[in-house]
Amino acid sequence: MTSMALSLPLASTPFPGGADAACAGQASPLPSAGAIYRRLIGCAPAHALVGDTAAFDRHVLAAILAVSASEGGPVASRCGLAAHEISDLLHRFFPAVGDLGASWQAHASPLDEESAMVRDLLLAQRSADPQVGGWLAAMLARRAMEPNHLWEDLGLRARDELTRLMNRHFAPLAGRNTRNMRWKRFFYRSLCEDDGFVMCATPVCTECGDFTLCFGDESGESRMAERRRSIALAAPAS
Repeated sequence: MTSMALSLPLASTPFPGGADAACAGQASPLPSAGAIYRRLIGCAPAHALVGDTAAFDRHVLAAILAVSASEGGPVASRCGLAAHEISDLLHRFFPAVGDLGASWQAHASPLDEESAMVRDLLLAQRSADPQVGGWLAAMLARRAMEPNHLWEDLGLRARDELTRLMNRHFAPLAGRNTRNMRWKRFFYRSLCEDDGFVMCATPVCTECGDFTLCFGDESGESRMAERRRSIALAAPAS
């Protein structure tokens, strides 16, 4: 089973651009994921404290919403949630930014069949807060359609945050990933195994020519950090 990235139409950002851009008749620039995250949480992603489970959940949800909103297009569709789910999530975790609700709920579209299969796999394996787990199941399924490492396309700071998310909210499924397979690959392998299919022709992973596709390095720079750095590099020298 192969994942395909979705192509979504661009839409105006819920964060308006500066007055100069508006007066010049230019489209408002897309906000950075880091800027959106700071509006939701109140601090930069790198400074967020996630020691307790409530703070961690809030961080994860903010990261996914922020990276989704930074890409352009309907936020609800880019993060996989229905309009009422966006409303409920903002009301519960980010009530101070409720003004985002209307723009972020607009043009919500249902998950495609492939994403819905991943969502249903995750829904059946929830292990913590069922409401948050339900939102995350849809969000992970939708963001898994993007081309980068899943933790990057969720806006997280490192892969270990995704592993913590899985262990907290989808523990039965996470417990099956005994060889630390990449999570996106693991979802699809689990779907095939649950349906009685054999995903790989090679029975032993260590003998597979595509070993690095499933178990390769997932290090990298978070998308929020990358965007901050690109903005700094693009700034003219004083």
